[in-house]
Amino acid sequence: MQNPFETIQSELKELKGLVAQLLTKPEKDLSNNMYTVKEAAELLHVDRQTIRNHIDNGNIKASSIGRRILINHEELFDSLNEVKSLKYKRQV
Repeated sequence: MQNPFETIQSELKELKGLVAQLLTKPEKDLSNNMYTVKEAAELLHVDRQTIRNHIDNGNIKASSIGRRILINHEELFDSLNEVKSLKYKRQV
């Protein structure tokens, strides 16, 4: 008969190995992602028109390919800090 603590200990070692694999898994590089206006609006939990207004005002830089407006991941989230502060500024 095998010691029950040995089986528990071996299973714990396996779990530690699996957790280590999960922790060392490289994160997905999102810097090259391009989002449509709809996708950006869903990510930021705002309306599509809000994204379009910020693009028109120059707060978010976007490029258009045909009829599609695409926003780079870095541009969207770098300008996000500015958008939050501009959201509450009084426009003159």
